Amino acid sequence: MRRENQSSVSEFLLLGLPIRPEQQGVFFALFLGVYLTTVLGNLLIFLLIRLDPRLHTPMYFFLKHLALTDVSFSSVTVPKMLMNMQVQCQSITYAGCISQVYFYILFGCVDNLLLAVMSYDRYVAICHPLHYTTIMMERACVLLVAGSWILSCGSALLHTLLLAQVPFCDDNIIPHFFCSLPILLKLSCSDTSLNELVIFTAGAAVVILPLTGILVSYGRIGVSILRVPSTKGICRALSTCGSHLSVVSLFYGTIMALYFSSSSGNSNNKDMIVSLMYTVVTPMLNPFIYSLRNRDIKLALGILFRNNQLFAK
Repeated sequence: MRRENQSSVSEFLLLGLPIRPEQQGVFFALFLGVYLTTVLGNLLIFLLIRLDPRLHTPMYFFLKHLALTDVSFSSVTVPKMLMNMQVQCQSITYAGCISQVYFYILFGCVDNLLLAVMSYDRYVAICHPLHYTTIMMERACVLLVAGSWILSCGSALLHTLLLAQVPFCDDNIIPHFFCSLPILLKLSCSDTSLNELVIFTAGAAVVILPLTGILVSYGRIGVSILRVPSTKGICRALSTCGSHLSVVSLFYGTIMALYFSSSSGNSNNKDMIVSLMYTVVTPMLNPFIYSLRNRDIKLALGILFRNNQLFAK
């Protein structure tokens, strides 16, 4: 009986953003520009780190993976949203919806864990500079990134498998621009207490624990900075982690806003606006934060442009 109920819904309808028909073209161009900026900006960061030997350090190794994750995370939802706005086709297949949930959780978790790994890297660099090369060896860096992917895959797979067991009845309308796991659980016609329990426990493990690690790392960095007698030393220490701290603040700020907007019981419009910030705007801003506030990235970018100009001549 459960299988019959589950297979009765072959597709879902994504209502999308609450935009008037006459404004569809403007918003399509806006979000297309934001998405292309996200892809090109993050791929540029990836190529700079790949091509410049001076950027072959643990910090930029993690940043390279973060850039790829941001591109992937934004690509899970934005292309489908743009297609729905352009062709006015709001449907998404059941398999497509489940896949979107899986990859949304996967890349969101990887992003979260990589930020925690990067904060640990900054902690070792500032608080234990003499042992930095010994602690952050290439093998350790690869293991940290691989561990982030394995934990994220496990979390996403757990949520997806539990969601696949949930039966859906006649209601297949999703008041959002992508397949959101909490909204899908509300559409179910069965008990979803187990799913909600897993969301709570896995959310604590994948969000709260990395955030705690970030706060502890920067707390110790702050204590170490206060012990530095010279102002020059303080400025140098802050310059090495200023970009990362800005990205962390933006990332967790949107997560907290998304949590409070979802739990407030208000209309879905506020939830969709915060989700846009989390899935569209934040991945676009990360390359600008790292390029504008990072001297090494700006130097590598200048060398790349000069080489291209010489090659063109």
